[in-house]
Amino acid sequence: MNQEFFYIIAIIALGYVLKRLKVIEEKEGQVIAKIIFRITLPALVIVTFNSVKIEPTLMILPVIVLLYGLLLTPLGLLVFKNEERELKGSFMMMASGLNVGLFAFPLVFAIWGMNGLTYFSMFDVGTSLMVFGIAFILGSYFSKEGLSLNPIEILKRLGTSIPLMTYIIASTLNFVDIQLPIMVIDVASTLSAANVPLSLLLLGIYLNFKIEKQFIKPLIKFLSFKYGIGLLVGLSLFYLLPYDDMFRYTLLIGFLLPVATSSLAFAVEFKYSTEATRLIATTANITIIISIVMLYFFANFI
Repeated sequence: MNQEFFYIIAIIALGYVLKRLKVIEEKEGQVIAKIIFRITLPALVIVTFNSVKIEPTLMILPVIVLLYGLLLTPLGLLVFKNEERELKGSFMMMASGLNVGLFAFPLVFAIWGMNGLTYFSMFDVGTSLMVFGIAFILGSYFSKEGLSLNPIEILKRLGTSIPLMTYIIASTLNFVDIQLPIMVIDVASTLSAANVPLSLLLLGIYLNFKIEKQFIKPLIKFLSFKYGIGLLVGLSLFYLLPYDDMFRYTLLIGFLLPVATSSLAFAVEFKYSTEATRLIATTANITIIISIVMLYFFANFI
């Protein structure tokens, strides 16, 4: 496992070095991101759900994640009540999203294999609902134009999320015991093999740690809030829930994952200031480093 972690860090570092050498630019990373979320990640989900049997208890995972998102909302509004409007919106969006598909899948696969991916895939269903529901609403509400959403808009976004739709379709087929044709699985297996290296390279390409001085204190407050609540809830559920170890590992580690990259896309869409979007990008990078350290610790010692 330690060797796998070394490989993971090495590929992330390679992506960062390639960017610094201008072999690959950040704007080109957008193309890689689209390939991941629209092709290789859905392919990985199809292969994962085809190779394991989903237990009924796994259906509880998305519900717990969604309840966690609902818990964070009032707590976050209380913690960040004195922050400037856009800053508050940025932190609330980031608190309501977790980077599962891009960040967690490569590391989970290295530690627990396909079985671990099954649990985290169900976890990501709840995360998708958080991102396109709670985070999207909060981001819009705290924008300069204010809330301009309706339920149809949110449902449309959920329906156009290729990974989420793949989760739902693949898990439903698994649950009712319907097998996809072998040819489909073989093609998906070939495509899914590219998901891990592409995801890790993309993390390295987007690494950036520049931060303006006036944001240092609010950033520390946000990181304390995110990881403090995540650790408290994750450990509580880990020791209190009567389910199997992998179910409890998923919740413990899942709530400590980096912020979702969608927060940056939402900030641009809602016309947040350049300073706010830079803060979101920097925070996302910092949480990647923190989450790697935490995941390594829990994988080795718990």
